[in-house]
Amino acid sequence: MDAPLNHIFFPISFNELFSTWDHFPEAVPYAGGTDLIGRQGKNIINLPKVILCLDKLAELHRVTRTEQYLEIGSMVNLNTLIRLGKISRSAETGNGRKDFLAAEKTPAIVPKILSTCLENIAGIQLRNTATIGGNICSASYLYDLAAPFTALDAQYELRSANTSRWVSALWFHSSGERVLESQELLTRVRLPLYQWDYSIYKKFRNDDLFSNEILIFLAKAQKNILTDIKVVYKANTILRNKNGEDILNGKILPLSRKMALDFLQNWQDFLGNRSDITEFSKNAIISNIEENVFILSE
Repeated sequence: MDAPLNHIFFPISFNELFSTWDHFPEAVPYAGGTDLIGRQGKNIINLPKVILCLDKLAELHRVTRTEQYLEIGSMVNLNTLIRLGKISRSAETGNGRKDFLAAEKTPAIVPKILSTCLENIAGIQLRNTATIGGNICSASYLYDLAAPFTALDAQYELRSANTSRWVSALWFHSSGERVLESQELLTRVRLPLYQWDYSIYKKFRNDDLFSNEILIFLAKAQKNILTDIKVVYKANTILRNKNGEDILNGKILPLSRKMALDFLQNWQDFLGNRSDITEFSKNAIISNIEENVFILSE
């Protein structure tokens, strides 16, 4: 079956979506369009021959919350989550940082680290159009949301005509291979509702406007025991040093200076001679890790 140039379909169900996709295997799913259009910078936009517009799929626009998870449909736009994040925020000190050992334990509707990341993406007009799924699934760049979703242990639901599977954000963004299979669609993001007692988001702007460098530092404790710590770095790739995290997990707070130095040295060794990270970025990463780990130490 042939389709005219720039033919656009508006499926209203997954059955209709995948049936159309089966007839037109070359069809391209279309969400907010900010990645496709924004990268061209032309007065006349080149569009795919066949487009599957996802806007009419109601399930992809839903945000639901249970006691354990926050689930976000892939067509939810960025500003929608920002507004939800403002409904419930944990208490902060005057300088914008939580008192680590006296943090409020009630989880926000949207984790603060995710809200902060969203608020630092482009401007309000673009955020009204850009979608969660589009930011995650860009084939051209590793966009900002890869960092908080990896740090927050997010799971992505990938659906095809006959199957549905969940994959971790860490694997999705760092596997080094194409995760989405032919005619497979990201439909939901599932976030565990953990309460992080200490969370820091740092964005390093660089010459590449489409691939910012981001560092996220998370920690939580119970009865002065550090129960979890995560440091995630994103540029053109995702880095998470699980061996480094194991050095501090289960340790008594405040950390000894030696433990903090061991953690810092482990990260220096981890970065080592990686050619995909500049020396400037390595120094920035180490500097920020040093600042934050010593906040948790004596």
